[in-house]
Amino acid sequence: MQTDGREAPEHGGSQPVFLLPTAVTVLVGLIVAIHLASVFVFSERAYGRFVDWFGFIPARLTAPELVPGGLAPMLWTPFTYALLHGGWEHLIFNVAWLAIFGTPVARRYGGRAMLIVFFVGSLAGAMAYLALAWTSPIPLIGASGGIAALTGAAVRFVFQPVEVARHPETGEIVVLGRRLLPLRQLLRDGRAGLFSFFWLVLNGIVPLMPAFFGGPGVQIAWQAHIGGFVFGLLVVPLFERRPQLPAQDPDG
Repeated sequence: MQTDGREAPEHGGSQPVFLLPTAVTVLVGLIVAIHLASVFVFSERAYGRFVDWFGFIPARLTAPELVPGGLAPMLWTPFTYALLHGGWEHLIFNVAWLAIFGTPVARRYGGRAMLIVFFVGSLAGAMAYLALAWTSPIPLIGASGGIAALTGAAVRFVFQPVEVARHPETGEIVVLGRRLLPLRQLLRDGRAGLFSFFWLVLNGIVPLMPAFFGGPGVQIAWQAHIGGFVFGLLVVPLFERRPQLPAQDPDG
């Protein structure tokens, strides 16, 4: 488990070409298992009730008497909605995005930190959705809010070059890993800034799409995406533990 920003060294033998961290694999497995159950085990009515109880429904706060379970599911649905998906396309896209951005976060900070960012990021996404759609009876489902948080966390280091330094006592070259980009430098950084800019713009224009293309618009919870992404950007320094070289003795 990595907690210092460095990749784990290889210890002989051939390494798998593609290997997800354990925490990412377990999370993906859980999401896929729930979707398989929803498709092959639940009846359509049973799945509807399942979504009512485990999807995030803002209207629980404004009209709890009209939503199954009333107000109580608000205790868990800001987290559990992230494990449900509306179809295979939705699932496959989110699983791929989770693998891409969950992996560097898990390798840098460890599986526990990755899961914290994912689930608390899901909470942040749900709260952003609630703030802008607080009377909506439509359940919010999908891992996008938590994945957006992992994306925001990862974007602050994945585009940075690997830093090295010379050990002051041994002279050995020490790999320090990729530095965490300060937030104030994010938009001025070439690749990280460009990625963040286009990611926020693409999500921000979702509610404007009906004005350009007509119709009811695309059913994408852009509020949850932006809320999760901003949370990931802000929270990642709390997990940062970079290796420190021993101070050099000024007297030699």
